[in-house]
Amino acid sequence: MKTQVVIIGAGPAGLLLGQLLYRAGIDNIILERQSGDYVLGRIRAGVLEQVTMDLLHQAGVDTRAHDEGLPHEGIELLFKDARHRIDLHGLTGGKQVTVYGQTEVTRDLMAARAAEGLTTIYTAAPVSLHDFDTAKPTVRYQKDGATHEIACDFIAGCDGYHGISRASVPGDALHLYEKVYPFGWLGVLADVPPVSHELIYANTSRGFALCSMRSEHRSRYYLQVASDQKVENWSDESFWNELRLRLDPEACERLVTGPSLEKSIAPLRSFVAEPMRFGSLFLAGDAAHIVPPTGAKGLNLATADVGFLSRALEIHYREGSQSALDRYSELCLRRVWKAERFSWWFTSLMHRFPENGEFGQKIQEAELDYLVNSRAASTSLAENYVGLPLESF
Repeated sequence: MKTQVVIIGAGPAGLLLGQLLYRAGIDNIILERQSGDYVLGRIRAGVLEQVTMDLLHQAGVDTRAHDEGLPHEGIELLFKDARHRIDLHGLTGGKQVTVYGQTEVTRDLMAARAAEGLTTIYTAAPVSLHDFDTAKPTVRYQKDGATHEIACDFIAGCDGYHGISRASVPGDALHLYEKVYPFGWLGVLADVPPVSHELIYANTSRGFALCSMRSEHRSRYYLQVASDQKVENWSDESFWNELRLRLDPEACERLVTGPSLEKSIAPLRSFVAEPMRFGSLFLAGDAAHIVPPTGAKGLNLATADVGFLSRALEIHYREGSQSALDRYSELCLRRVWKAERFSWWFTSLMHRFPENGEFGQKIQEAELDYLVNSRAASTSLAENYVGLPLESF
């Protein structure tokens, strides 16, 4: 087989890239090691920046996100048993975020790709990348006991932190940066109405909590737990009881509990691999960077990456110019590091660090008090939360 771009990974980043390239007239094939059902079964966050919504519109897959997504013009910060609203809309000149589950974004992109008859090869494993330091890379994969090879111009590695794309790069060509946090998020998904119509981020002496949602009838709640905690040690009852201890009285009164649909513990880390281009291979999304979920940047950074990459490839094929491709890593990493900074700062502000003791808790509360009472500080939070604008080539 032969195509212009092989995309490794059929998560939202890979699928969005495929759709953007298709609409630009660029042939592409997507390889995914898991089944389509497995990909759709992954539970992920769903706070979409305007940049992501704009890219979904460009890809022609934003109808359901607009119809069913929940526009949010603010968030609430809870500390010392009181909530304080950050007016995202007012502080950023009318910007907002949209709550729409990553699973639904993936579903919409899958449907669009199937409707156009574009090639996605699921359960393709193992996959191997070859000669991406030349102008004639190839990708090999196994399917149904047979080995196949695809010749292409470029490879886009959208296959996540544990994928083959970054692992194929020689170690001495990568510079890795990582910070691992000493706690994780215990998350519960339940078919209960949200406790508030906007997200609540809670800083408490017992640890962080987040009240989020997927729809008006499905909620997602998180608790900060020690990194050695096991999900099987948390019953639904123990989760809801602990959540109540981290909420203000009004939120506790409004909290509706129910059986969990899904329960898991996610570790928190910050990670960046530099650069993001190696000859004909381009890394995007979690293959190149991970952020703590506190700032809701993971999916949005991935969509920004493929937005940059699709535009660079379009310029290359239309104008015969390498200039945009040569700037891909630079532009992505400028945005990535700003998001890493914001996610690290917000994580450091909202979570309990036992080694910092009571002094650390008082410092956090003082900073939060300043944050909610300073327009400049609130504006900085709001601007970063709704997402910084995309730079142009």
